[in-house]
Amino acid sequence: MSHPTTLGHTTTVDRSTTLDQGVALDARGIRFEGGPQLVLCASLFYFRLPREQWRARLAQVRASGYTCVDVYLPWNFHETAPGRWSFEGRRDVAAFLDLAQEEGLYVIARPGPYICSEWDGGALPAWLGLDPQLKARQHEPRFLDRVTAWFDQALPLLAERQYPAGGPVIMVQLENELDFFDCEDRTGYLTALRDQAVRHGITVPLIACSGQGDLTGATGDVPGVVPACNFYPDDDSPHIEPEVRRYAELLAERGLPLLITETNRRHRTLRRLLASGASLIAPYLQSSGWNFGYTPSAGNWGRPGNLMSHGYDFGGYVSSTGTERPEYAEAQILARVIDTLGPRLALATPTVPPTPVTTDFPTSSSPSALRLDGGGLLLAVPHLATRTGTGTGMGTEAGTGTAVVNGVPVAVAADSCPLMLVDVPLGPWGHEGTLTLASADLVAAGEGVLVFASEVPVTVVVGDTRVEIPAPAAGTPQRMTAAGLTLVALAPADAVRLRAADRDGTVHLEAPAPTRPASAPVAVRRARRRVDTTVPERAAGRHELPPTLESLGVYRGRGTYRTTTHLTDVDELLLVGAADIVDLSVAGRARPTIADFGATRRLDVREATGSVDVEAVVEIWGHANFDDARLPALRLGALRGLGTLWTVRETTDVSALWEVHGHWAGSPAPLRELGGWSSTRVGLPVTCTREIRSDTAAALHLKGVVEPVRVTVTDGETHTVDTAPEPYAVHSVQTVHAEDPWVLLPAGSHRIAVTLPHHPSGGGLRAELLALDPVTDWTCSAQDDDLLTAFATEAAPGQEVQLPLVLTPGEEAWLDVDLPPSHDGLLLRVDGTQIRVTGWAGGECVGRVWVGDRPDFSGGDADVLWIPPGWSGLTLLVRGAAGPKAPELRVLRLESPDSEGRQ
Repeated sequence: MSHPTTLGHTTTVDRSTTLDQGVALDARGIRFEGGPQLVLCASLFYFRLPREQWRARLAQVRASGYTCVDVYLPWNFHETAPGRWSFEGRRDVAAFLDLAQEEGLYVIARPGPYICSEWDGGALPAWLGLDPQLKARQHEPRFLDRVTAWFDQALPLLAERQYPAGGPVIMVQLENELDFFDCEDRTGYLTALRDQAVRHGITVPLIACSGQGDLTGATGDVPGVVPACNFYPDDDSPHIEPEVRRYAELLAERGLPLLITETNRRHRTLRRLLASGASLIAPYLQSSGWNFGYTPSAGNWGRPGNLMSHGYDFGGYVSSTGTERPEYAEAQILARVIDTLGPRLALATPTVPPTPVTTDFPTSSSPSALRLDGGGLLLAVPHLATRTGTGTGMGTEAGTGTAVVNGVPVAVAADSCPLMLVDVPLGPWGHEGTLTLASADLVAAGEGVLVFASEVPVTVVVGDTRVEIPAPAAGTPQRMTAAGLTLVALAPADAVRLRAADRDGTVHLEAPAPTRPASAPVAVRRARRRVDTTVPERAAGRHELPPTLESLGVYRGRGTYRTTTHLTDVDELLLVGAADIVDLSVAGRARPTIADFGATRRLDVREATGSVDVEAVVEIWGHANFDDARLPALRLGALRGLGTLWTVRETTDVSALWEVHGHWAGSPAPLRELGGWSSTRVGLPVTCTREIRSDTAAALHLKGVVEPVRVTVTDGETHTVDTAPEPYAVHSVQTVHAEDPWVLLPAGSHRIAVTLPHHPSGGGLRAELLALDPVTDWTCSAQDDDLLTAFATEAAPGQEVQLPLVLTPGEEAWLDVDLPPSHDGLLLRVDGTQIRVTGWAGGECVGRVWVGDRPDFSGGDADVLWIPPGWSGLTLLVRGAAGPKAPELRVLRLESPDSEGRQ
């Protein structure tokens, strides 16, 4: 009789009966559920999904074979205004954690206080920046007082849901990638966070992740805080393994496992990390989501000033709308390998193959292997070429190459990384002898049967018996026998549906999931334009200089600044510190939208004269989620608003008469143009100084900056250039970048020192001084997101209009759009020029898109809005922006998400 071997890795664990006493970490790995565990973890964020979809998305992760989700808790998502807390509806994180428990998933909770996550301000509340003495992410009393208020809300929810006391939380992360940030007292800061977690009864491991490999920078070497690593390598790099093994060794010396809390999503890379010693592998954003409302951040990474799109998607195995991509099947196969090897793999230690692996394809510079507990090796052999090539070895499969392992040639598909087994005892699977070599993933094993997943021929050596199994096709398993074992090779499409295998090689598969044809896009050419579009605004007083939006109580939303100024004999205005999105009108003429994130900008106003009106509508796209010194508004905690507007009274070239100071310059100091000196001193620092005096506030513009330069401003009395200066009080020291090569100076006399690497082959620097007068007497009004949402969701009379809709720059139109019913929601694609569109549905702001001239965007498709299923109604705010073309909304296209993300 043939006895079936039941397979499967998605069984929900009944943790109420476990005798496990908690989560333990040591150099061999992670232990809980009564034994060692190798954990695959997917990012899944409750705050980026409708609550109605939480359970389905959690179940989807569990069905992928991953056993854990990591989840941030964004502070400013729950403290919506100072002291105003919300944990209801989509903010009910406790309900989300309980659902994870019900779906058989563990949780790594990440309450910050800072999370990054391309989220507004990295989750730090915007109003923290209103206190100039509060220092975010520092061991500083004012900040820690606010963190205490947040932790007092969040940590009890986690403590009540810890493993093993009936909860899913197996680790709690403190902070996030602190090694990217200039924290002055890392030990003190992390100690304070650790002590708060302990005070709230957190008993699971406390971890802190390093973003760029600085373990001390991430943890402060605080006892009780376990260092974890985030790796984002080039997937095609041949050098991933030795880097990861180094960290595995460093942590093993501390008696700790390698926990990879963030990494790329590609399973070819994840297999390389596993073989290099990782006990936790948590690819960031395997399950994508959405940035609803005003929650995206600004200045994410890449070119300074990127905006995050409404879609939050970096190509993980589940798209933002829930579509499973091909990588999802890769996850299921990897999970089956992990389950099949079980504790032997979970207790494995990293090494390098004792016998070199040779290939005829590009592979790792130093492949990794794991010494399995109980004997044998798991060897990762990555094929780093694409599938368009043909290997010179086997030659029979497109994109197939040959690796020689222990003297045996084996087939390896391009763009893959099989986990090969070498010298593995077969006793745990009820068979005498040794599996000398298996060139493909072992996805199931039982008494008398081994099942492999492969798209190329499989080489298996049992003892001294070698068999070659032909490449299986979907629906056509290949079976062979060797030394009393039945060997089965399945195509990957069948392996993910494997339910059981009989000893004679008969396999039982789950029925394939039904598929629905994708719906054709629908063009929406009619809408109802609201008759009364006067949006309420809260008067915010008169101010000498433009205040920040946060000081007006706008943490998300927009504000308007109005004044009248005289521009007689004024050719230019200088705008300093404007952020995020500024629509500026001078004398009734709309300027192109400004999104410079605080960079100083010159505005030509020669066409305006006399007394003119100035109006600026400033919208917050998001606060900086990272700390980028290149632009003022991209510093962590930087506030939003118009900044300061100045009239330029005079411009003077000050490129000449700079004293040159360097270790080779004598006294008196040489006098040269800025940056000019010896061609023999290439790359050495040189300091140029000169006296600058202005009777008004002024701006020093350094033209031609390429590499950053250091500018020191000292205050004092006027001196001639050939007289030794008396002591000056240092006014400021700052680094000037090409993105914002300006230094603001108060009225008076200053000595300016510019220090830069000497570059005689460069184009040289020029300097000009702009004498300034501030534009004053501003009247302000505020429209925060609550006010805008209330207006958008109220019923209002309208008139039917047919698209295209042409607007003037600065003009707004409110449109109500009828939506057809949809089971999976709808993607709304905006087709037009020079417009920004904000959408509301289901009583909530869905998100924003910007069509036309715009900054760079990161994340998902920047041109669509997603209307979740069940979110009734759709209201759009369409705003025209100045640019090379007239603002126009041409058509709205409704697309089904059925085919979205299948790539």
